Amino acid sequence: MEHLKLKYGLDEMPPVLHLLAFSMQWLAITIPTIIIVGKVAAGIQPENYIDPTLYLQRIFFVVGVSLLLQTLFGHRMPLVIGPAAVLLIGIAASEGSGSSYSAILICGLILAILGITGLFAHLRKFFTPRVVATTLILIAFTLTPMILDLITSSVESVSPFNNLVFSLLFVLVIFIFNKFLTGIWKSTLILWSIILGSLAYYFIFGINFSWGGAETPKLAGFFHGLDFSVSVDPGVLISFLICFLALSVNDLGSIQSVGEMLKPDNMQKRITRGITLTGLLNVLAGMFGVIGMVNFSLSPGVIASTGVASRFTLIPTALSLLLLSFLPKTITFMGSIPSVVIGTTMIYIMCSQIGAGLIIAFNSNGVFKFENGIVMGLPLMLSIVISFLPQEVLNTFPLSLRPVLGNGFVIGIIAVLIMEHVIYREKKV
Repeated sequence: MEHLKLKYGLDEMPPVLHLLAFSMQWLAITIPTIIIVGKVAAGIQPENYIDPTLYLQRIFFVVGVSLLLQTLFGHRMPLVIGPAAVLLIGIAASEGSGSSYSAILICGLILAILGITGLFAHLRKFFTPRVVATTLILIAFTLTPMILDLITSSVESVSPFNNLVFSLLFVLVIFIFNKFLTGIWKSTLILWSIILGSLAYYFIFGINFSWGGAETPKLAGFFHGLDFSVSVDPGVLISFLICFLALSVNDLGSIQSVGEMLKPDNMQKRITRGITLTGLLNVLAGMFGVIGMVNFSLSPGVIASTGVASRFTLIPTALSLLLLSFLPKTITFMGSIPSVVIGTTMIYIMCSQIGAGLIIAFNSNGVFKFENGIVMGLPLMLSIVISFLPQEVLNTFPLSLRPVLGNGFVIGIIAVLIMEHVIYREKKV
């Protein structure tokens, strides 16, 4: 993108006031995803496993550390990092058990080893455009049951029907604003959607705002009760290995997208360091018992709209996230978002995910053939069928295989790899 005019380049330090202003913009973009994915992940935990506020505190801490390390020592580019939505699928399939976070730790270590040894490059050949496109769409499809539960869960006197109507109208409003907003306003649309959507929900249905539980956790309470023991469940581990394949492709794509935009030196080393550090940061997330991390792909849009590519603007953002992790009352306040607003916002995010998948599918070789539709169609259909299986049917599956056979995303990924590389394998010219 040679035509892109930057106010501040990759390694340029803006004046203090500009630095803080642009850092606050990154913070406004980062926080909503932490709250949305974090609240959903906290809700999957077994009863009384961990206080939701403590869970969010831990995520804020891990994201702050991750952002600081990636900016200074990893890929060293202006890239937002945060909780990976794809790992929600694995956590849900294992019902939030402790083995989920042991699996995240182990898979993070494997990813770091693949990155630092260069073996990750050999895995990339399996992720053709059709596989990547299907993977992106699968994430949205297999999260649908979870989103449906968030939207239809009744709160106080609000019926599931009223929640559904509110959600449908709310998501239309979000897309209307998405159509007409530009620049940083569009980049922070999710933040404004959460704030205004929550206020509208409380006002329309006359619900009293609740600050949170009667007992607020202590400032550094999230350090207490950390359990560093590793519990390995083979079925859960296989499920997360598949999820981490998708996470690594997403991470690679995000790093490459900013690299293509800014054309920094030593790009291959940046990719290696970035992927390796993402693996190690997932080890950290597993140790803290929270959902793993991934670099987000929204950074190029923010850089283009602000004209600021300085990686140093993310350092105050990281420090702010670390500070917030020690403020439980603030975290509790942020976590008071109604579940229907969380679910509706996730619909918007997943629509963007589907859009990205379709762009890759249709632009990969200029022609979208019937065969492409077949290769992508079967995995998508299988994932939907598995994702919406009644609980009584899932209970008949062998317990050790349930995290794999009962996980629509895992079945979809296996199916698309078989379709792409075995049944419809293209002959090399």
